[in-house]
Amino acid sequence: MAIDKFTTADAAVALVPDGATVALIGGGGGLVEASCLFEALERRFLATGHPRDLTVVHALGIGDRKTKGMNCFAHEGLVRKVIGGHWVWSPRMQELARANRIEAYVLPGGVAMQLFREIGAGRPGLFTHVGLGTFVDPRVEGGRMNRAARDDLAEVVTVDGRELLRYKPFKVDVALIRGSFADAHGNVSLDQEPANVDVYAAALAAHNCGGKVIVQVRTAVAVGQLPARAVRVPGAMVDRVVVDPTQAMSYDIPYDPTMSGEIKGPAPVEPPQPFTVRQVIARRAAEELREGAVLNYGFGIPDGVAKLIAARGHLERYYQTIEHGTYGGELLLGSLFGYARNATAMIDGPSQFDFYSGGGLDIAFLGFGELDKAGDVNVSKLGAKPYLTAGCGGFDTVAVTMEIDGDRVTGSGGCNEYDTAAEIDGSTITFGEGATTDMGCDGKPGEIEALFYGLTSGSADWSLDGDVLTLTTPTSV
Repeated sequence: MAIDKFTTADAAVALVPDGATVALIGGGGGLVEASCLFEALERRFLATGHPRDLTVVHALGIGDRKTKGMNCFAHEGLVRKVIGGHWVWSPRMQELARANRIEAYVLPGGVAMQLFREIGAGRPGLFTHVGLGTFVDPRVEGGRMNRAARDDLAEVVTVDGRELLRYKPFKVDVALIRGSFADAHGNVSLDQEPANVDVYAAALAAHNCGGKVIVQVRTAVAVGQLPARAVRVPGAMVDRVVVDPTQAMSYDIPYDPTMSGEIKGPAPVEPPQPFTVRQVIARRAAEELREGAVLNYGFGIPDGVAKLIAARGHLERYYQTIEHGTYGGELLLGSLFGYARNATAMIDGPSQFDFYSGGGLDIAFLGFGELDKAGDVNVSKLGAKPYLTAGCGGFDTVAVTMEIDGDRVTGSGGCNEYDTAAEIDGSTITFGEGATTDMGCDGKPGEIEALFYGLTSGSADWSLDGDVLTLTTPTSV
């Protein structure tokens, strides 16, 4: 009998059992969101009370703050536990978390994506420095966002003398993913999607855990029609395919080939914007730009820097990136964060976070929920309504730390941790004996650390401008 994996949305979600762990894909604004499957699962639960007690895992924010995305799952009894990298798009789910009706956890977005990959590969979790010393560190709060959350998602380990977090693997029973085209064998192309995100990683995790991979696409094609290079999820990993001819690129944009990277074209002309505090912040942040720098933007206020670069006609001066796996182009803002017109490259999200956590960035413009004059930043746990948590997204991956405490200077350069003595006398700081972990750092991370150690091997003049510390020696700054 010929293989035919096409089915209806209702038949597909009937495969989701009670108590399942479900991997979801999306990125806000409807980006690569399997909306038809989400809505079918919600309908099933409201009609039958099943499936119940799901654990839902997602790396990025999914929804519209109203009824779509994670809001489809925000019913008491439908979910028991949510592990999310970004919660801002589902106030209804946050209310369940606030009332302790569900167990609520946050993992860094890149960690969640990469953990899917490690689970699919059968490895013993994700070992990384990302999250050390932050609220996801088990010695702090372990990413637990309410009283109902009691599990330890990570543990502290030491490898070759270096302290790391091991994010624990778990079984993935179902992945609900999306593509553009599929054939009856289940081969899936993302050619008309605005990003790859963690589609493949989630499918890999579910399939290799013995679970189900259910795919939503807009168009069915004949077997053999898809070029091999266009297939991002092979049919061997897919169980069911649902065709939704109304599938749109975003909640508001049916289709734009400049956003999927298929063609290059003119971007719409933006009307002049009123001068605001956000623009003041963006202009100050833009003063840190330098020619040829590799940039990352977080969600929220950092998009003002991207907008300023586009308005100045300077897109070709920098390498712009976002965590969804996209490089270059003109980044879209607000609820369309994650989309770009005329991108130069699109890679998988887990690989993008490999680049980030390995030290590939020169400058990261990151968002915040709260901050204080000392530079302490809260990106995840907010006490005021309507949000219990925003989620840290990719913040924990790209931030580099340095802390001066009395006569000690400690921090992480994204590759090695360091700890050295320091004495401040007026405008001079003298560094004493110190120690670092001993992980080999090639390329840019090695260059940055070599510069840092050069500046901290003796005395230097120092000055502080806001949160920017400048060290000056006779040979370097």
